[in-house]
Amino acid sequence: MTEQALYHTEVENTDGLIGHVKTITSCDLDVVTSGPLSDQAGTNPEQLLAVSFSTCLNATIEAEEKRRQLTHQSIVRVAIDMIRDTEGFQFIVHAQVKIPHVSAQEAEEILSIAERRCPVSKLLMGNDNVSISLVDSLN
Repeated sequence: MTEQALYHTEVENTDGLIGHVKTITSCDLDVVTSGPLSDQAGTNPEQLLAVSFSTCLNATIEAEEKRRQLTHQSIVRVAIDMIRDTEGFQFIVHAQVKIPHVSAQEAEEILSIAERRCPVSKLLMGNDNVSISLVDSLN
């Protein structure tokens, strides 16, 4: 049985690193791209990954807060470092999550649920280069 997609999008890159990417299924996204080590203006892949991960994880936390009848106050900050390896490059991803309006135990429960439900977290799960920390303050 094939699952019915709830949402579908397709993004196309024809320029490589420096240029732009755009959706081909709608006209709502056209992003100028560049590399993180380039002087050219543009959004780089590291930023796009950080945007995706932080938004998805925080939206999933927000849904759990709502389920618990809590106001949404969480903050998710994602840092990405690009490093060299023997094959080229790799990313080191670290998410900091602050859920200030609940006890530490409840914050851990909410984050645990969000990590299991967030689609981007599911994609990254099990990768040694990805970590998520519950924090009292962002640094």
